[in-house]
This record gives sequence, structure tokens and C-alpha cells, in this order.
Amino acid sequence: MTDLAGSILVAMAGLAGGFSVGSAFVALLIVLDLVPRLVQLTRAYRKSVIFESALLCGVLYWSCADLFGWVIPLHAGWLLIPSLFQGIFVGMFAAALTEVLNVIPIVAKRLRLDPFLFALLIAMVLGKVVGSLVDWLVLQPK
Repeated sequence: MTDLAGSILVAMAGLAGGFSVGSAFVALLIVLDLVPRLVQLTRAYRKSVIFESALLCGVLYWSCADLFGWVIPLHAGWLLIPSLFQGIFVGMFAAALTEVLNVIPIVAKRLRLDPFLFALLIAMVLGKVVGSLVDWLVLQPK
């Protein structure tokens, strides 16, 4: 196989993988009704296009930043702002997913943890926070 044919196959595999991951992400957003729920919570019904555009611009920017290795040299203190927004998005996404799937109540009933449900939720939140801090501050220091 020539180098050109190999490059074409790699490019096709990359595009196919990107399309499948992107399609799954969009399908998950649609199933979870994330944007309509945000619009409903903020009571900004006429500005739903802004939420959709912000989501699209964020995905496009961070995909390009990851693909092309864009780096913005900032002081560590300035990283608190984007990390806050990233944490809010991931938290809302996880909350929407668990709400739709009713994961926590089902697990609590099956494992007979109903009396400890509040402690279980606090442990999950603290575990996510500690894991994120360890990842950001210890495993990936720059």
C-alpha cells in the first residue's frame, strides 16, 4: 500500500470516528433536552439561539484547540474562570443524565442505601471535585 493510500485511509477513519462521536454527543444532548432545560431554568425563551450558538462555538473552538494544539499562556489564577464554566457544564450534563436515567434512586434501592442517600450524593460530589483537582493540579501540571 502506498503512503497516499495509507494517508487516505487514516483520514477516512479519523473523519468516521469524529462523525460517530459528534453524532453520539448531539443525540445525547437531544435525548437529555439540555438546551431546552437551560432555557426553561433561566426563563430566556426568546434567547434559546444564544444557548445553542454558545454550545456550538464552544465545541468548535475546543475541538480546534485540541486538534491544532492551541495554547494560551495564562497565569494559573485566570484558569479558574474557564474551569468554573467547564465544571458547571459537566455538572449540569451529569445531572441531566442521572435525572433522565434515574440512576441514583435505582442504585440506592437495589443496594438498600435509601437511608444514606444524602451521604451518597455528597460523596459523589466530593469525589468529582477531588478527582478534578488532582487531575488539574497534580497529574497535569504545566
